Amino acid sequence: MMQNKVLVLHGPNLNLLGTRQPEIYGEEALADIDNALYEKAALAGMELRCRQSNHEGELVDAIQAARLDGTNAIIINPAAYTHTSVAILDALNAFDGQVIEVHLSNVHKREAFRHHSYVSLRADGVIAGLGSRGYLLALEALANPGNRTD
Repeated sequence: MMQNKVLVLHGPNLNLLGTRQPEIYGEEALADIDNALYEKAALAGMELRCRQSNHEGELVDAIQAARLDGTNAIIINPAAYTHTSVAILDALNAFDGQVIEVHLSNVHKREAFRHHSYVSLRADGVIAGLGSRGYLLALEALANPGNRTD
């Protein structure tokens, strides 16, 4: 079944995309990524909301609100909170819909501390290392579930 109400959450420092370490994170601004997502969602007949926060509690609040507002799926790039936040994991564990974790860089080619993800313990899928295209692929996976291998 297509997930028709999707929340996209961007974690800390992603508001600096395009200017912060473009050799790792690319040259696109976060607004460019969000605009491409809104366009793709509209074509697929999906309702999409995008939100960025540098604050862990605000991300937890957004996940908790998604439990109650009819959201079917969450695409999340928790950024640095990937490796540290049990609170985000706990909030995602209380969410009944699909969860796809996205990372712009290939975290497995980076520092060892980035190799562990708390969020992956809940994620139904993980996309890493494909830049901003990873977000679009996550949205496509939600729009066209196809064959899953849970």
